[in-house]
Order: sequence, then C-alpha cells, then structure tokens
Amino acid sequence: MRPVRSIGLMTLLLFSAAAALAPARGDAMTEAAGVAPLPFRNPNLDPETRARDLLERLSLDEKVGFMVHETPGVARLGIPPYTWWNECLHGVARSGRATVFPQAIGLAATFDPDLIGRIGAAIAAEARAKHAARPAGAAGLYTGLTFWTPTVNIFRDPRWGRGQETYGEDPYLTGRLGAALVRGLQGDNPRRLQVAAGAKHYAAGSGPEASRHHFDAVVAEKDLRETYLPAFAALADAGVEAVMCAYNRVNGEPCCGSARLLREILRGELGFRGHVISDCWALSDFVDGHRTAADDLEAAVQALRAGVNLECGEAYRQLPEAVRQGRLAPAEIDAAVLPLLRTLVRLGLFDSAPPPPPPPDVIGCAAHVKLAREAAVKSMVLLKNSHAALPLPADLQTLFVTGPCAASVDALLGTYHGLGGDLVTVLEGITRRAAPGARIEYNSGCPLDGPVVIGNIWPASYADATVAVIGLTPEFEGENGEAFRSAAGGDRTSLALPAVQVELVRRLRAQSRRPLVVVVTAGSAVAIPEILELADAVLLAWYPGQEGGNAVADVLFGAANPAGRLPVTFYRSLADLPPFEDYRMEGRTYRYHRGEPAFPFGFGLSCTTFGYAGLAVVPAAIPPDGAAEVRLTVANTGATAGDEVVQLYVEPPDARTGGPNQELKGFRRIRLAAGERRELRFPLTAAALRRWDAAAGRWTVRLGRYVVRVGGSSAGPRAAAALTITE
Repeated sequence: MRPVRSIGLMTLLLFSAAAALAPARGDAMTEAAGVAPLPFRNPNLDPETRARDLLERLSLDEKVGFMVHETPGVARLGIPPYTWWNECLHGVARSGRATVFPQAIGLAATFDPDLIGRIGAAIAAEARAKHAARPAGAAGLYTGLTFWTPTVNIFRDPRWGRGQETYGEDPYLTGRLGAALVRGLQGDNPRRLQVAAGAKHYAAGSGPEASRHHFDAVVAEKDLRETYLPAFAALADAGVEAVMCAYNRVNGEPCCGSARLLREILRGELGFRGHVISDCWALSDFVDGHRTAADDLEAAVQALRAGVNLECGEAYRQLPEAVRQGRLAPAEIDAAVLPLLRTLVRLGLFDSAPPPPPPPDVIGCAAHVKLAREAAVKSMVLLKNSHAALPLPADLQTLFVTGPCAASVDALLGTYHGLGGDLVTVLEGITRRAAPGARIEYNSGCPLDGPVVIGNIWPASYADATVAVIGLTPEFEGENGEAFRSAAGGDRTSLALPAVQVELVRRLRAQSRRPLVVVVTAGSAVAIPEILELADAVLLAWYPGQEGGNAVADVLFGAANPAGRLPVTFYRSLADLPPFEDYRMEGRTYRYHRGEPAFPFGFGLSCTTFGYAGLAVVPAAIPPDGAAEVRLTVANTGATAGDEVVQLYVEPPDARTGGPNQELKGFRRIRLAAGERRELRFPLTAAALRRWDAAAGRWTVRLGRYVVRVGGSSAGPRAAAALTITE
C-alpha cells in the first residue's frame, strides 16, 4: 500500500480519540438508571438490526465519515474516531511489540492449515490486548481491529517483490491456508469478530510493483477464473469480513472501479457479504494513473458505483457533494455504509458493556513464542543433504558460522512485521543450541552485496563444520518504496543471489573439506546452482520470524526433522519464464511450466524416508456430479521420526494438449514414528476438477480419464491410479 503522501496526513497519527468506541455519557447514565441502551449499543440484538439502527441516526456527512479509513466519529452519539487501517500479515504489524511468526511464504511452506489457524487465533488475541491497552486518545494508524490481511494473490512470477506476502503459486493451497488464517483471526461466533480480516489484493494484483498505479493486467477469462480468483472464492466461503481491491487495472478497468469484478463476480458469484476496501490512494490512480476520472469527485462516484464501501485515502470525502449534485442517490450511500457499520458492531466497538479483553501479558507470551518456533521449524525446507551432512553431530567441538545473514535481524522479519521481544538470529540460535563445550567462531565473511570483498574465513580450514548463512533480505524484495536495494521498485531482476555471497561459499569450499552447510534466507525462489554443487547441505529458511534462529539450530543439530515444502517452483533461470508483465499462466508455475525446474513445487527433503502403497480411487468412475475417495497407506521407512506432507495431484485428460500438467487437489501433513504406517483417505469430487469453458462462459467438468498421483512432491516417484469421469 502507498505511504502517506503529505505532511498534513501525518497528523492522522495524532488523533485524539477514545481507545474503544465507548457509549456516550448520556447512555451510561441511562444504563446506570436501569434504562436499556440505544439499540445500536445493545449486544443482545443481532448485528444487522444494530447497524440499521445506527444508520438511521446518522446524517449524510456522518455516514460518509465512516467510509474513509480515518473515520472522524460522531461526538453527539459518543462515537470517537476510528482508524480502519491495520496489518497483521504474520503477527500484529507496525505497532511495537508482538509475536513475529514466519513470513507468509514460510507459513505456506508448512502445508499446515491447523497451524495457521492457531497462529491466526494468537494474532487476534494479541491484537485485542494491544487495542485495549492503549490509553484514551491513542486512536490512529495501526490501532484498530480491522486488519488488511491475508494476501492471497497468486505468486505467479518469482520476480514479484511482494510475493513473500502470499501463500505461493497454487490456487488450492492459497485458498486453504488463507481461509485457515481468516477463521483463526475472526473466530467462529457469527455475532462477534475477534478481529476483522481483509483479503487482498483483488484481483490479479501480482506485480510489477513499479508500474502498479497505472498497469493493466491483461488476463484471459480462463486464467482469471481458474488461477487468480479461486483463493478469493475460498475466503469468501470462509466468511472473510473484507476484500481489498488492487491498484492495477484488469482488462482495461481499474480493480476498484470495476462493477464486474466487485459486484457481478465478488458479490454475485462468489457470495461475498462483507465490505470492500480500496488499496490506499487507489482512487487517486483513477485520475493520475489510469486516467478514467477527471478528479477525485468523479473517481469517488466511479468507485462507489462499482462497489467500494471504504476508501483508504481522501476521495470519498467528496461523496456528500456528489449527492448534493445529484450524481449519487442517498440510498446508494446507505447501501455502501451499512456493511461497515455491521463490521464495527460485530467487533463489539459499540457495545454498552463489552466483554473483557485478553490481558496485556498475552502479547509475546511463552505460548505464542513456542508457536512461532513450531511454525519456523515446520517452514524449513531441506534442499540438499549429501552424505547425511545433517544433522550435525551432537559432540561437535568446533563450528565456524559466517555469512551476511547469520546475525541479521532483517533476515528474520520479512515485510509487514511487528517487533518480537526476543529476535533470535541464526548465530544466536546456533550458539544456544551447540554443546556447552563447543567452540564457535563467527564473522560475517562478506557484505550482502556490492564489490566482491571476502573477510577472514580461515576458521573454515580447521572447524568440524562450517555454517554459511546467506541470501536475501526485504531490502532486496518487497513493496515499492521499501525494498531500497531493488532497482525495480521492490521487484527482482534476477533469480541469482548477489555475486559476493556466491564467492564466499566458493572460497569456503576451497578452504575446507569438512561439512559445509548453507542456510539461505529469502522470500521467493532463488537460483543457486553453484551453491548446490559446493555445499554438503542446503536449508531454505525463508524469513522465519523471531524464533528463526532457534528453528534453524533445531534442524541443524537434529532436534527437529525438516519437512517444509516449496509453495513455489524454483526455476533454473529467468530464461525459463515468460515476460514479467505477461499475465497469461502459460509457461508459469508447476501447473503450466513445461520445462525442468531446479526444484519442483511441493519439494522438500527429510532426514528419514517415506513409502506409499495401496493407492486406490473408489469408485474408479464417477459422473460429472459425483464423488470418489482416494485411499492409500503411508509408511515411515526410515530410522527417525518425522513429518511427511502427503500431496494429492490430478492430471487432467488434456494435460498434453493445453491443459494444466497437474493440479494439487489435497494435502495433509502427518507425523510418523520410525516404522509407523498410516492409512489416509482424501475426498475427491468431480466438481473439484471443473474448468472454465470460455466459449460457453461457465464452469464445466471435462469427461475422460484423470490420473491421480500421491506423494511427497509434485514430481518424482509417486503412487498413481486412475479416475474416469463419464456420463
């Protein structure tokens, strides 16, 4: 989202407001006298009734006041200002102390919806506690209970700097994990929200960053329906409270000005019932970037008519004038503001007697720190482990730790982050985990990038093992304006790591014939062919959050068996990809890329082995409206307990004639003791295999023979069976 544009807007941080939307003094007096509160403050009434009661009490200007991200409040009703804008991508963000979980792309690598749901609940508890702990008059940016999270755009191209905020390249995985976070954040009470979640950026908002304010994503209807929209549909089904429309255009229409996207598809077809938010100052792009409006007033009318309820920005302040000029009807304002009032009601911000919030000590509590460590451990992806280099021996006497990311806090945090009370770097985690008598030496070895200058790496010549921590930080990849080392507005122009880091690994290998372990931090796919050749083991740590150092050490020393899986394809080079600005899925992701990747989607090694047997699809033939069950047995065939991520893929009949190679249709993360076997069953409906018929303009289920494969990755040895869909 765009940073605040003017000095005047910085005063938004200084609003004088109550910490919660408390009852007016008059209401409090009548309640003390035993008189019922006004209906909109009565928690015993349903949210719709309460919202409509408040709506009837508001003037036009007061209604519009609720439709901008800095809501001024209604003093005569005892409603103080409220700021809608807050973030919690992987923990409460930009608001001081909060537990920092792994970046979203790392959470995706866990393939664990249950874990992500628990993380959502932990974030919601901390958000409530922080909101309640703020003193009266502290309302402002990043203080509210409306969070613009999660990001469920498809990570279609590894160059996109904000891809780290997503759950990867697969629509099914993204939808499952995004829905799990939404349910964890919002809770399961239909009348009460713990916090309000907001899915973003709708739709087809996957870069490029530098041109996002005027870029037109040209998307075929088939790709729009099958790739870019399914995750938003999954979150609509999960009851997500808000959806944020993107900066860019889709097929010529600004996303925040498209009635087709917002009304016809999002509300009409996907059944979304919450409110739509504009990305910040996206309506200004109607004027300055997309050139669809002459001024803010016209932009506001276009957005409202398209279906935007809440603007992050200032153009909606023109709405009263639009009504006075007859360009909008008062009823249109009422229809737009009602869902916003309903959200605030469901958050309990108007309650005459709100329930007590979680205590302040839930923020960064031991249970949440433990959860952050579990998530970081589960996110680790082992890419190489030659000659069982990992785990390192428990009796290791001398260890050399080096690399520009070893002591880096930036390499832990990712984008849109909070600040944990104890940020454990990889160097600190290794130091804590190593045996008390172990000798550990450290220096950074080289800078993050720039001229090839290598420091003192002599300890590699005599250490029992060397751990080099290299990679990227959010300085290289992120949002436009924040990734200041990026020459492309936050995006990447290469998949390679900086040359100086590759040279460091090359010299470390030449210095020592003892185990060389390379830990890579990054928020997206990297091309590391030389590092894979030189290192004995390579561990991808992503941006692992505040417990990242402990998690890396757990894996290095064998306290945890890695089982993270790649939620994105690792390509060999950019030559394997279409142009970044091309939004066609052809040639992209494991579903449509026809080449041989460096690492396939779903890939990840373990320190044990697993076997698959007895795969069967029952029944083996179903009608277009039928359902089957996929049955199999998974066994831990190694000597060590570990997690396996069982992945179910379906190859359609037209895979070799233009259709997707295969598609993920089920997954389950399970833990098996050494020698343990477990029977698994996956439901598989014909409807889950539907495809968009562009000519007919509808979903259809293609008849024919489908190949069902189950294994630990999208490629490699897997059990296979057939399913036929027939009339």
